Amino acid sequence: MSTAPALDPTRTALLVLDCQPAILAFVPEGEARNALLGRVEGAIADVRAHGGTIAHIRLGFTDADWDAVPAANKSFAPLARHRVMHHEDPAAAVHERLTPQDGDIVVRKVRHGGMSTTDLDRQLRERGITTLVVSGVSTSGAVLSTVIDAADRDYRLYVLSDGVADPDTEVHNILLHQVLPSRAHLTDTTGLHTLLRAD
Repeated sequence: MSTAPALDPTRTALLVLDCQPAILAFVPEGEARNALLGRVEGAIADVRAHGGTIAHIRLGFTDADWDAVPAANKSFAPLARHRVMHHEDPAAAVHERLTPQDGDIVVRKVRHGGMSTTDLDRQLRERGITTLVVSGVSTSGAVLSTVIDAADRDYRLYVLSDGVADPDTEVHNILLHQVLPSRAHLTDTTGLHTLLRAD
């Protein structure tokens, strides 16, 4: 699926975007959701075992964050108006199957992209990270925004094709196969394992 060179795990981070109960609720319930979590869980274990970095990025708001969202923001004004996704709400926590461990990066964001409202870029660069593998929910939101931003910051990018999901299957497929490949290599969890081992 990818013609990119093997990964150097010490310079690679797996980004786990918005894998929170409230957001995962938009992924079809049952087997599909459990399968997605299982694949992301496996990718985390694989990257960690090879000495790579795991970065958990979650959406969560304080009262001040909600108050700062302008009415013009089509995506986030409704969340602010209804006080949704408070950062201390259990539904906004990282899913229990993916609980961060010591050494992982954990950041809280207040917009779609993983870097625009966090210090994630700084933390990655401090660790010498040059390659990002992007996973999480949703393809049309956090994944798309983060890939575009990270591409502009000159990271080598991979999208974990079986580790991303979107409520809209058609939009997901268009983005995955027609939009994201212009900025990122596509690989799946099996391909990721091979790329990590090939170093």
